[in-house]
Amino acid sequence: MQTSALPDLAHTAAKPVHWLATAAAMAGVVALAGLLQPRTATATATAPEQRTTTRHGQQAPAPDPAGVDFPLECGGAGTTVARQAPGDLDGDGRPETVAVVHCDAGSGTPPSGIYVLTRGSGPAPRVVATLVDPADRKTVGDFAVRGGVVSATLLGYSSLDVPRCCPDQVEQASWRWKGKAFVRTSGDLARSV
Repeated sequence: MQTSALPDLAHTAAKPVHWLATAAAMAGVVALAGLLQPRTATATATAPEQRTTTRHGQQAPAPDPAGVDFPLECGGAGTTVARQAPGDLDGDGRPETVAVVHCDAGSGTPPSGIYVLTRGSGPAPRVVATLVDPADRKTVGDFAVRGGVVSATLLGYSSLDVPRCCPDQVEQASWRWKGKAFVRTSGDLARSV
């Protein structure tokens, strides 16, 4: 047997006192990390994200897209709400809901619409804006509502020769309420490979 020319390493002969010292050091690090949290890590909402309350002191919920009659022609197939996100888009303190909706085609990738819902004077929510019209033949990739801004990745086709399974155009779009309408900003179209 050949012996090593190096001295024995300290961790090869660890004693219980070494393990206790390591555990105490780790506990100290965890405790210190808990005390040094940034001020922004609080659970309170900022003014645009606060929700109004009902007469009974409860928060007013964002409109539920279930049962909404979306302006989408599906030929009797029905609609599917693929995604939804709440947010106070117009700064009035009441949350709206943004819904990504497409025809319930069963297969394939039917074009999507992005709609903004609000509570009207009646009990049912209503569509107040169409951000993406299904007639534009876009599908929606990523989608989010943050800080009063709706953002989405729109997938499309450069020509009728491109198979409908494989969009070859990508556009980043966002919408923000300004005055009395949603204003859209877009990124460049990019071809996928």
